[in-house]
Amino acid sequence: MKESDNREIGAINIIAQGTQLEGSILTNGDCRIDGVVKGNVTSKAKIIIGRSGKVDGNVTCANIDIEGTINAETLNVTELIFLKETANVVGNISANKIAIEPGAEFSGNCKMHNQRAAAPAAQPQPEKR
Repeated sequence: MKESDNREIGAINIIAQGTQLEGSILTNGDCRIDGVVKGNVTSKAKIIIGRSGKVDGNVTCANIDIEGTINAETLNVTELIFLKETANVVGNISANKIAIEPGAEFSGNCKMHNQRAAAPAAQPQPEKR
């Protein structure tokens, strides 16, 4: 079974603007945050931090689009992290791919990892006589 088969079909979690949540979030589905989360956020799918959204905690997910603010020690993203022009991110990023629009603010370190297998090294051929 593929990892994507474990996702909750149609399950989208929304933390609305004006909502403040203290505690960690753990979900298999997508998550949109337009309010404030004080705690870690973990998803096997995609996280969207809206313009008014703020996360004070570590984030782990497959993909993330950030328009709001994240203050974290680490952001672990297995695929793509997309910092939109209004994003403000403080923390160390580990991701497969990163896209940053002009205007986005990022303070921290970024480690890129490529999940594609490296091409095998060419083997020397025996001399023909």
